[in-house]
Amino acid sequence: MADVIRMPKLGFDMAEGTLVRWVIGEGETIAKGEVIAEIETDKATVEVEAQTSGILHKHLVQEGTLVPIGTPIAILGEAGETIDVDALVSSALEAEPSPADDAAPASAPAAAPTVVEPAALAPEPAPVEIEGRLPGGVKASPVARCMATEHGLDLARIRGTGPGGRIVKRDIEAALQTAPTLPMAAAMVTPSKRESIREPLSKLRAIIGKRMTAAKQQVPHFYVTVEMDAAPLLDLRRQFNALLPEEEKLSVNDFIVKAAALNLQRFPALNASLDGDHILRHGQVNIGVAVAMDDGLMTIVIHDADLKPLRQIGSESRTMIERARSGRVRSEDIEGSTFTVSNMGMFDVDHFIAIVNPPEAAILAVGSVRQVPVVEEGKITIGQRMKVTLSADHRVTDGAEVARWLQSFVQILEQPLQLALL
Repeated sequence: MADVIRMPKLGFDMAEGTLVRWVIGEGETIAKGEVIAEIETDKATVEVEAQTSGILHKHLVQEGTLVPIGTPIAILGEAGETIDVDALVSSALEAEPSPADDAAPASAPAAAPTVVEPAALAPEPAPVEIEGRLPGGVKASPVARCMATEHGLDLARIRGTGPGGRIVKRDIEAALQTAPTLPMAAAMVTPSKRESIREPLSKLRAIIGKRMTAAKQQVPHFYVTVEMDAAPLLDLRRQFNALLPEEEKLSVNDFIVKAAALNLQRFPALNASLDGDHILRHGQVNIGVAVAMDDGLMTIVIHDADLKPLRQIGSESRTMIERARSGRVRSEDIEGSTFTVSNMGMFDVDHFIAIVNPPEAAILAVGSVRQVPVVEEGKITIGQRMKVTLSADHRVTDGAEVARWLQSFVQILEQPLQLALL
């Protein structure tokens, strides 16, 4: 029986998509699960799979066409079947599209390809001097800086004798006495006028702005931060990776994803979404993982992460990240997340807060592991500490619930062997 394939909805707020390429030509046979076409959304180029087997009788739109979601794009039928294309399309247009009509139905709950960014009270300022610290780590008092500028001294060549190695006035005076012929600063010049460049927003930047603005305006955020001992986690990872081939080595984030998923089993209130005047507690635990792209962020999704072993989580993450960065993600790679992890540890970030990704109830922001002095059994020692912050929707949960979730999450990662057993 002939069927209409429609432009699928591949994201929470997707309204249209561009049909980039037909993979299956007219008259060709296709099996269920094979890629039928490539569709470009605001986020990426997605490979769309056929949901049934048959013969692709006709393309209804040409490559390069921008098509609203739900619009018929092709006719699929059986071999030798006679099809009245006009009547079938007319009937399809009159009918209300349903998820079953889409070439790639969204997993429940549907969620947009996610942009996850740290929340901020103001735009990030340019680097400035704080308490006399100069770019490059040189510290100097305001008086010393003025004297150095006046006499053309290079502060990087002067040893400070003030608190913490800070350069003070007496250090400048000593430098002038011992090295009066230090090279003078180059003469000041008046630079020529440099033109500013005005660029239109890219599709990705536009969707980032739209989604982040909506999330901050509509979701009442609150944030809770805790610090944990990361040494047991790093030690277990080191032991595991010593036994694994290079292409299967686990990242810290693989452990974090698994720990978050197991913890959501214990605290289902955070594996939830607001649905009108109801709270929807999801049956599946699908962890979104924020991935840095050249011009923004995308979230890939580890489905049923609570049921998968660490090695499978690591393998799926690597595969989907590679597809995302090459712009060849599949619809299931970016759909259906119920909770998101945003890890900026690789950027030497102490900690940050992330914006909740609607319709999810919470997002976990992970900072870097740092060596810091800690007190253990009354003695100061060097510890490996990591800060994590949970941003949550106050309509769905509250501070006490989030605090308990974080306590349990820290307990899992500080005794990480359980991650290999569950």
